[in-house]
Amino acid sequence: MGDSSVPDRLLPPPGGFTADDFLRMRGLPRHTELIDGSLVFVSPQEKWHSRMINLLLAELDRQAPDGLRADRGMAVKLAKRQAPEPDIVVVTAEAYDREDPSTHYFADDLVLAVEVVSPDSEDRDRDTKPRKYAAAGIPHYWRVERTNGQAVVYVYERDPATGGYGVAGIHRDRLKVAAPFDLDIDLTAAGRRAR
Repeated sequence: MGDSSVPDRLLPPPGGFTADDFLRMRGLPRHTELIDGSLVFVSPQEKWHSRMINLLLAELDRQAPDGLRADRGMAVKLAKRQAPEPDIVVVTAEAYDREDPSTHYFADDLVLAVEVVSPDSEDRDRDTKPRKYAAAGIPHYWRVERTNGQAVVYVYERDPATGGYGVAGIHRDRLKVAAPFDLDIDLTAAGRRAR
């Protein structure tokens, strides 16, 4: 029996929760993740964070070639005790349309994981998650940060020889890349009101 303010079902068992345990749990707060067998609860999103996710999600999905789709709010089963929820994923169209499982994706489904950094997620988004995404074989990772009111996108590509990510570019104002597909996004659009 744990602290009475925390329901027993949220206390990890010896060795931690497995991804399968986590994916069966219901009634968790939004955006709860499983990292290293422990539940990670996140603070509410700030407006900038939400707007940046909306912009990137819309543009990634709009500009993706046939066979790829962008999605958000879905856990990704990476390993036995790992099921994070990237802010945005780009997955195969087959995975996007798959009915079972309907609650998550698998690492092999992803070509890109995107994290928009919040004050409470800096360490996870800069260190923990990229290491786990790379170890799971996800080819591309983007980390989006707000610096002096400006969006900065750090683009990483997985090196098959080392199994880790290497910096492929740092983008301000405009994100223009050729991988994982040709893409051109005006990063300043997240702060402008559509007319």
